[in-house]
Amino acid sequence: MNMTSANWNGAALALACGLLTSVAAQAQPDTTPGTTSPAAPDAPAPAPGAQPAAPTGAAADALKKQAGDVDQSTLLKDTLSKTDRQYSLLRAGRVAANYDLTYSYVGSQSIDVGFATATGDIDLLRIETMRAHTITNTLSVDYGLMDNLTINGTFPFVSKFTQGTEYSGTAYGIGDISLGARYQPFVQNPAGPTFTVTGNLSLPTGRSPFDQRIGQNTQTGNGYAQANVGINASQVFDPVVLFGSLSFGAGKSVNNLHQYNSTDGSILTGLRPGKTIGFGAGFTYALSYNVSSSVSFQENVTTAARITVIDANNNPVAPRSTTMQTGAVMNFGLGLRINPKTTINLTAGMGLTVDSPDFTLGLNVPLTFSLF
Repeated sequence: MNMTSANWNGAALALACGLLTSVAAQAQPDTTPGTTSPAAPDAPAPAPGAQPAAPTGAAADALKKQAGDVDQSTLLKDTLSKTDRQYSLLRAGRVAANYDLTYSYVGSQSIDVGFATATGDIDLLRIETMRAHTITNTLSVDYGLMDNLTINGTFPFVSKFTQGTEYSGTAYGIGDISLGARYQPFVQNPAGPTFTVTGNLSLPTGRSPFDQRIGQNTQTGNGYAQANVGINASQVFDPVVLFGSLSFGAGKSVNNLHQYNSTDGSILTGLRPGKTIGFGAGFTYALSYNVSSSVSFQENVTTAARITVIDANNNPVAPRSTTMQTGAVMNFGLGLRINPKTTINLTAGMGLTVDSPDFTLGLNVPLTFSLF
């Protein structure tokens, strides 16, 4: 192989790295400037809206150099030799700010049937409906503590409009703030998958559902602290990036509650939340250097929660258990690269189970900059 052939091969490899950088923009959000982050699975989670970042190489940065560089072939050679020592998370000393706007709709309809005590005949037949529209504005801030360790915080603001048979109204306020970290244990290997370990703690800063009357749907948070750990993986197959995630979450028990149930006069006094297991998978495909599309699936299975109540006469009642819940969403995303530092991501999700939102719409705009 002569020197001209070697240079052409090096340039071709650099171009491939640049293409994969654009392709994987929606697979992971923790990239250097100019990457994207669509809705995709993470353990809960999330917060709302952040997914694993796709691998990026320094070769992509080399392609951005202007004509007239002193020695382009030497630069490419140095760049390619450093690729194996890089990580796909935010570089140390950098800050990434993301704004997410999410809309979700939930509708339900139930039939309330009552029977006469003496004859057993139906003496009550009522159809109850509920429509809930929720808009969440979330600001998330990431900081690269090290090249392979990123810490982050999310700050949501929730607006909710509810229409129902028994209650209609509007609620708004801060949601549950969460603090988390992402760690990449191994350097990026172009020939193999990239793994990222995640963890986050959600704090009960939003309006608790236990501080209101049952059925009013004015809460903006879960009402209890919750911790989540997970692992994300991604693999590049030019021009496609495959990604997947697995997560586990557990909530802290809540005691000393006093939530009145007008239906039977009972009072909720305590709650032990169920455990949640989440998993997801998807792919991102580059349509061009500035446009990419993605498809992903996310499912969360939550075990039964245990509640304690007292009856209308303040007598303890045997603890009860709720039913297990399963939520699943199919997401479709589109990434539009506006400039090297800004990519707009649009997502649409369809709920696949009765425990999921009927549909969701999302907008994500990431901004990355140096701290100093």
